[in-house]
Amino acid sequence: MPEDDYRKLLRRTLIAVASCIAAVVTCYFWIDRSVAFFVYHHQIDKFQVFRWLTYPPPELQTWSPLALTVLMVRRAWGPFVRWQKVLLVACLSLIVADEFRTSLGDVCGRYWPETWSDNNPSLIGNGRYGFHPFQRGDDIGSFPSGHATRILGFATVWLIATPRGRVIGAVLCAAMLMSLVAMNYHFVSDVIAGSVLGGIVATYAVHLARLQMSLREYPDRVRAETSAATRVNDLR
Repeated sequence: MPEDDYRKLLRRTLIAVASCIAAVVTCYFWIDRSVAFFVYHHQIDKFQVFRWLTYPPPELQTWSPLALTVLMVRRAWGPFVRWQKVLLVACLSLIVADEFRTSLGDVCGRYWPETWSDNNPSLIGNGRYGFHPFQRGDDIGSFPSGHATRILGFATVWLIATPRGRVIGAVLCAAMLMSLVAMNYHFVSDVIAGSVLGGIVATYAVHLARLQMSLREYPDRVRAETSAATRVNDLR
């Protein structure tokens, strides 16, 4: 990756982080509590569809190591075709992003919107709200959202590397992110921070793996990579 491209990517990352911080501060003081109480009072979390939409991210994390193992075995029989390489990078991005999220969760130490287990402190459960830095534990791990980090850590790789699927991918991501707020699993700012974190990790993964391309480049690149992999397999 050329140094100029890396500097450009770093500048964009800093802009994204600054914008994220501004959005988080705004939500913390003026949006998070209002939305959490709105969801609670209107019982929006009773809609099962929102619960179902929260299931895919943990499942992706659970199965990513197995997918990586299968891909490594597959590599012994020749180069990856493009979708296999994209899947490899997406799984690695998800795992790294989620570990990053765990570290930030311990640093930030934020209470949850609602009480879920072991009487964890929460806004709705006992009026506890805020950040408590460097306190570790699942009872204060709301920020940033792990689900949002996993979603964007995995999906952003595909959104960048496969331009033709961006609209469908973006719609699915938006639905899953909204479900986290609709279920009161996370505050709005948690989801924003997790999304930005996952997106940044995925973007770096794509650039380091040289998967990025424009919509115009996509068909030619896919044909070229598929043809190269086929020729290598034929020689074997």
